[in-house]
Amino acid sequence: MDPSSLGNIPEDGSSEDKDLPRPLRPVEFDSSLPHPPPARISKQASSPIDWNLYFDKEEDVRIPETTDVFHVYTAGTGGPVVFCIHGGGYSGLSFALAASKIKEKARVVAVDLRGHGKSCTEDEIGLSIDTLCNDVLAVIRTMYGGTPPAIILVGHSMGGSVAIHVAAKNVLRSLAGLVAIDVVEGTAIASLFHMRKILSNRVQHFASIGKAIEWSVRGGSLRNLESARVSVPSTLKYDESRECYVYRARLEETEEYWRGWYEGLSEKFLSCPVAKLLLLAGTDRLDRCFFYTYMLLLERSLTIGQMQGKFQMVLIRNTGHAIQEDVPDEFANHILNFISRNCIGPSGIEIPGLRRPQPSQH
Repeated sequence: MDPSSLGNIPEDGSSEDKDLPRPLRPVEFDSSLPHPPPARISKQASSPIDWNLYFDKEEDVRIPETTDVFHVYTAGTGGPVVFCIHGGGYSGLSFALAASKIKEKARVVAVDLRGHGKSCTEDEIGLSIDTLCNDVLAVIRTMYGGTPPAIILVGHSMGGSVAIHVAAKNVLRSLAGLVAIDVVEGTAIASLFHMRKILSNRVQHFASIGKAIEWSVRGGSLRNLESARVSVPSTLKYDESRECYVYRARLEETEEYWRGWYEGLSEKFLSCPVAKLLLLAGTDRLDRCFFYTYMLLLERSLTIGQMQGKFQMVLIRNTGHAIQEDVPDEFANHILNFISRNCIGPSGIEIPGLRRPQPSQH
């Protein structure tokens, strides 16, 4: 459902609206432009939606020789694996709506990172980039053993940094593609200056899950109400002492790791020896002048790399920072086109007309 299609609702400031906090800037590393909040959302329209309408199943992946358990959502039965890594403060359900379309031609795995969603780890706030990378690799090894299928790493914001770092390590032999969603080194590092204030000023608790869902859309962090109804509940936990819902991820306590997520990201992205796609949030009034202005904001190495054809870059209109949630169908189409264009099959790159050697008959 598109938030812009919501019905007539009381204006801001009405007596019915007084229990909602006023809109703040979106949380996380949001590079979206200001977006006017929609009118008030009805209680029924903001009720949670179950994950199983989009994913096929959920499971806990227990990492051997540790107490860490990572929760994953999976969908699809054939094709390469689209391994989705969410941003800080989100969860694997951030990819739910897109997964329902991607699974028609590929398998989807969406993981809850440590300190997020339903995952349970010994250290919930140790979000160093090395730890996050090791977590992703451990989940893949535990799920697939020593012979994993072809994998396309897809990461959003902080998760995009994790995907890039994992790919740059060049230890995942079945890696066939890399997709980064709205994360660019320069703009991400520049935003860190404001993050502490943004996190401290955001609404800290909600009377109900429905209020949190409504707030995510009215506050501007998400623009798709249906996606918010699926993903927002998994970003909260109930605080019995205060009798309210609070954020599951304790991002305020991870500040020491923020810069490490993004420093050197551009060079690592360009060094990854696989097909690469960078999806960036555009604007509602994108024109050619804006496109070139945006290009100039990218690091020089990225700009040169894009012009040399080292990766594909797409600016997506009418979306905020969470592209995969705001426009899930368009996002899914980009992922499927990326797989098709680069001939990525269940076992890796498939070159048309080239027959695989057949096992000898003895």
